Amino acid sequence: MGSVEVKKVLVIGLDCAAPELVFDRWAPLLPNIRRLMGAGLYGELESTIPPITIPAWMSMMTSKDPGQLGLYGFRNRKDYSYDGMTLATSLAVKEETVWDILSRAGKTVTLIGVPPSYPPKRVNGHLISCFMTPDARSEYTYPASLKAEVEGLVGEYLFDAEGFRSDDKERILSQIYLMTEKRFKVARHLMQHKPWDFFMLVEIGVDRIHHGFWKYFDERHRKHQPGSIYAHAIRDYYIYLDGLIGDLLAMTDDQTAVLIVSDHGAKRLEGGICINEWLMAEGYLTLKETPVAITPFGKAAVEWGQTRAWGEGGYYGRLFLNVKGREPSGTIDPSAYETVRDELIERLQRITDENGRPLGVRVFRPQQIYAECRGIPPDLIVYFGDLLWRSVGSVGYPSIWTFENDTGPDDANHAQHGIVIVHDPRATLGRKVEGARIVDIAPTILTLFGLPIARDMQGSSIV
Repeated sequence: MGSVEVKKVLVIGLDCAAPELVFDRWAPLLPNIRRLMGAGLYGELESTIPPITIPAWMSMMTSKDPGQLGLYGFRNRKDYSYDGMTLATSLAVKEETVWDILSRAGKTVTLIGVPPSYPPKRVNGHLISCFMTPDARSEYTYPASLKAEVEGLVGEYLFDAEGFRSDDKERILSQIYLMTEKRFKVARHLMQHKPWDFFMLVEIGVDRIHHGFWKYFDERHRKHQPGSIYAHAIRDYYIYLDGLIGDLLAMTDDQTAVLIVSDHGAKRLEGGICINEWLMAEGYLTLKETPVAITPFGKAAVEWGQTRAWGEGGYYGRLFLNVKGREPSGTIDPSAYETVRDELIERLQRITDENGRPLGVRVFRPQQIYAECRGIPPDLIVYFGDLLWRSVGSVGYPSIWTFENDTGPDDANHAQHGIVIVHDPRATLGRKVEGARIVDIAPTILTLFGLPIARDMQGSSIV
């Protein structure tokens, strides 16, 4: 690499972009991305545990793990009550981001859609908040005056593909394209008309199209539909995105480094493990009455005085223990805490699929995988079938296996590895990197600017 820092850094975030699709399967169809790969560094990017949008993007931008951030998912326990869950917003992020460091160094930043960025915080530049924004009536920009400029450009700004877990595939597809078109139109406008040294855009459409359309192209998918009119939906969207990326690249010069990153990858979804049904079958969870229909766990009548553990649904499982002196009706003596955790891990690892084949369950103790645990971590984090299966929290199922998702139709789960491409205009490298981690991206950005890496960052630069 050159000894003089670059003048600008452009980061294009593609939420959920999968390395096997970008680097292999569809690489010949993505000329702009392929050109960056050919002249830069590229490879798989190991995500956080768990590999989900929140906390992954903030781990990327702070070089801190989810435990240090105190963000273990979209929803986190705010206290030790049984229903005290709160949504993660920008206000939950207490750690310094890479753009905070750059701002202090006199750099001007523009941010579009980096999760979680609602409500918008003050930045040294411009910000448009992320898919967690309630709707376009909200205040979603910094400065506030930017909102009128955005709406003058594209009308109503779209933060997400609403209701993407649906069988109305035509509506979802058109909404994803409209959302992406508006986002990139705003990005081109801000790149051209606002000063910036650091520019970062995150497009959520990749994630949404994976969840909605994965079964149509993946022949290994349990619900694969050969010959569907949507067989090329994901491929065509990747091609469309590559063209939009090309438009942004055309607006950069030879003093601008470019990164393309994803927070995690994607893989087919085989089914769901009904975590609370399993806990009941194993004697850890007791309900006052058996539900007559599938019921969200939060609405179930739990006999807390006879319950030792309960679980949350999602792309990964979270188990919480009912500990005396910690939870309101705790049943586990603190001295037995580790014994119960060990016992649960052993039993979870014995779970099979519906045909009795080992599922390959992976279980993590937060205290062993994070540098520290702020806030209230789950007592156990569970990957069912190495993320080929999701966790289903609802109760009232006839067995622990289900092939219908309790939050709506969903074709894909998240995979542990996303992508990273780094193109530095000062050097032609064209090589694959191994072992890159999501916490390495913030240090890489600082290094490209010729700035020191903060001592408390976990990662290191890959350039």
